[in-house]
Amino acid sequence: MSISTVINSGYMETARLDIHELVRRLNTHLGPTLVAALSGSKDTKQPIRWAKQCGPTPGPAFENRLRLAHRLWGYLADAESDHVARAWFIGGNPWLGEDTPITAIREDRHKEVTAAVTAFLQDVYDA
Repeated sequence: MSISTVINSGYMETARLDIHELVRRLNTHLGPTLVAALSGSKDTKQPIRWAKQCGPTPGPAFENRLRLAHRLWGYLADAESDHVARAWFIGGNPWLGEDTPITAIREDRHKEVTAAVTAFLQDVYDA
């Protein structure tokens, strides 16, 4: 499967997913503390509330970061494993100047972090 096929299908799945379910899945994979960190929430319990079906809905900036994180998680977990995906999110990344993808997502460096995951999946390093 080509990288563009993976990206297109991941985008469509994430776009259609209810935000509460999306946050629940991110909480399961990364934990609410990391989800709070990547979303920019200062409250580490907020992702737990967002994950509840009748809970509050994240604001637009938070939702944008959460949807990006979910999409990236899907690319990595499908191509590699949940373990590799988690390590990718929390580890220093050479494509991001050794920042973590969590930091890059929180800082709205979306093009940069998307390019980093694409390079990782294509096994290309061109710094």
